Amino acid sequence: MSNQKRRLPFVQVDVFTSVPLEGNQLAVFADGRSLTDTEMQALAKETNLSETTFILPRDAATERERGVRVRIFTTTEELPFAGHPTLGTAMVLRNRAQGGNNGAEEVALDLNVGRIPVRFSTRDGLPFGIMTQRDPEFKHKHSREEIARAAGLVIDDIADDLPIQTVSTGNPFAMVPLKSLAVLQRLSPAWANLKAYLDKTDAKFLYFVSRETLNPDARLQSRMFFYNGEDPATGSAAGPCAAWAVQYGVVPADQQVLMEQGVEMKRRSRIFFSAGHKGDKIVNVRVGGHVVEVVRGEFIL
Repeated sequence: MSNQKRRLPFVQVDVFTSVPLEGNQLAVFADGRSLTDTEMQALAKETNLSETTFILPRDAATERERGVRVRIFTTTEELPFAGHPTLGTAMVLRNRAQGGNNGAEEVALDLNVGRIPVRFSTRDGLPFGIMTQRDPEFKHKHSREEIARAAGLVIDDIADDLPIQTVSTGNPFAMVPLKSLAVLQRLSPAWANLKAYLDKTDAKFLYFVSRETLNPDARLQSRMFFYNGEDPATGSAAGPCAAWAVQYGVVPADQQVLMEQGVEMKRRSRIFFSAGHKGDKIVNVRVGGHVVEVVRGEFIL
């Protein structure tokens, strides 16, 4: 048996930001073909970030047809889809292919949910990526009383003019509209209470949304809590949020708007999204932002 060590290059990026040390962190391994599922999961636990991705290169013809194969892991499980890992990994692939040039292009990822394209342009002098997510599924509507109890709120903290509804473009999130920015800012739910409620529903997480924002340029401000604490940017919730917001008239169809997340935890994320109408369906869900590289290195196994 060979004692030769494997050297596994990776980069770490901050996603949904152009400012280093803001946005949501992601580790991207350039070539995971030598790794077992167990090793991928162990490496994701070792990076201790909310998500880690592994690129699995294939021949050029397959990648043109199906996209670049990528797997996404949290510290505890593999995910079929996640937003900031999709955008961040696509940006890493784009930069590697283009040598950092800012030419517009498309990178498609082959994820466990299927093919997700990410289109690049230039905004504010920097590459800017927009992913097209799957068409949304609108699911269960939740009661204000039960959500308030689970989140440690009173019922009047939750807006009564919009439904709390589970929406999915790959991961199911229950959209929870709050009455004010002040309610959003003081949120401090216990994950055990949220999980006890979520385990009885069709939603994986709750996504708290305020129509009042700190930044006047932002249309919405949001927060998301999960087992590791709080998430500074949740791209797989931003798509469902776009669909929900267009469906119920919070934002106009086909208009790109800015939503900010992570403000309260001092990792501000700037998430741009849009969605359109086709008959009575919501389609063309797009979520985008900037990505900045902050770390480059290698693991030795």
